[in-house]
Amino acid sequence: MKKFIWMFFLLLIAVIFVGTAVFLYQKSQEAPVVYETTSPFTTTIVKKTVATGKVIPRKQVNVTSQVSGVVDELYVTAGETVKKGDLVARISMAPNMVTLNHAESQLESARISFNNAEDELNRQKNLLEQELVSVSAYNKFRLSYELAKESMHSAENNLLLIREGATRQSDLVSNMIRATADGMILDVPHKEGAFIVESSTYGAGTTVAALADMTDMIFEGLVDEAEVGKISEGMELLLDVGALEGEPFSAVLEYISPQGQDDQGTIKFEIRAAVTLSDKLFLRANYSANADIVLDKREDVLAINESNLLIEEDQYFVEVQTAPQQFARREIEVGLSDGINIEVVSGLAESDKIKQQ
Repeated sequence: MKKFIWMFFLLLIAVIFVGTAVFLYQKSQEAPVVYETTSPFTTTIVKKTVATGKVIPRKQVNVTSQVSGVVDELYVTAGETVKKGDLVARISMAPNMVTLNHAESQLESARISFNNAEDELNRQKNLLEQELVSVSAYNKFRLSYELAKESMHSAENNLLLIREGATRQSDLVSNMIRATADGMILDVPHKEGAFIVESSTYGAGTTVAALADMTDMIFEGLVDEAEVGKISEGMELLLDVGALEGEPFSAVLEYISPQGQDDQGTIKFEIRAAVTLSDKLFLRANYSANADIVLDKREDVLAINESNLLIEEDQYFVEVQTAPQQFARREIEVGLSDGINIEVVSGLAESDKIKQQ
């Protein structure tokens, strides 16, 4: 019985030993590497750089007032289209007290002069009727009367302009603000009751309304100094407006700034491009946009993924499959790259299979 137990025990040890050896041997054998392959393909390669910026109207006008005062009534709201000369707002005058007092004093002085001239003209008229003065002497007093009368009317008009913004004879009222150009009202920054300051040689004055021609839009953006030497006027741009989930807008580059500007430690150059508008999508002022500037383009060319390319000094290679899981290095000539795909000028055919790196 004891002999049988010992034999069973030794057999168990032998089985364990053999199993362990087999396991370790199998584990030590590495699985063969299977390489995946791909083929060249025909595509269009576009090399481009990106400019960030916004879309703005080419012409934007701030409508200001010729007089200071309070906005009494507004005739427009943002989004309306107006013509040059259309009423925008009416201003209640708030004249300078020193100017008003001076105008009132001038009018009072002119009235006194007119009354004196009128009295003297009446006296001279009586003398003329009695043939005590000559006609030429009478005409001198009549001229003085007419001049005094004109001065009084001028002083009255001046006071009316200061108080009300218009004269009795004038059709143009300075406290009635009118559009200075055709376009769309973009903003009416001040509401009724707000005080505004007149425009003068010392300042632009308070903006009553901002308007622009929304049929003539431009892209205004910045290009890095490393890319600005690669672009030129007349190049095509594709605008991606993030707020509009539609097809990109096309534009034509028309201006590159001759001077760079510091933008967070890097030098960038301002560019402007004329935007071709869409009939389906309304392009609003100050939309953020990215512009893809097409530097070069190749249509329907043979290409490979650039990650499958081997580069040694100035030479370019790929590994072409010669038999299943067997590859040979082949030199090729490459062309334009967009950073993902690269053009194959020569050295490969569309039927070739190359190793994926």
